[in-house]
Amino acid sequence: MEEKLTFGSQEFRMIDRASVAISGISKIISFDDEEFLLESNMGNIHLKGENLELLKLDTNDGNVKIKGKINSFTYLDGHEKLKEDSFITKLFK
Repeated sequence: MEEKLTFGSQEFRMIDRASVAISGISKIISFDDEEFLLESNMGNIHLKGENLELLKLDTNDGNVKIKGKINSFTYLDGHEKLKEDSFITKLFK
């Protein structure tokens, strides 16, 4: 049986749109230099920007630090499709 990590609270801290620190992250679903898709205890998070780079990933505490120009930060409520779904649909276009 797979054990799922849960974290009690979540904190989001952005400094000058140049870096972000997020707690409560259980998994990085996907990422590249323009977007991150993260699984958190408050729902999936979609972070968009430019020249994004993962600085720190602490899976024990659920902390993530990302640098680059941050353009948007969105909690996905289940109606939006995940990046994995959109990749498959792009293949068959």
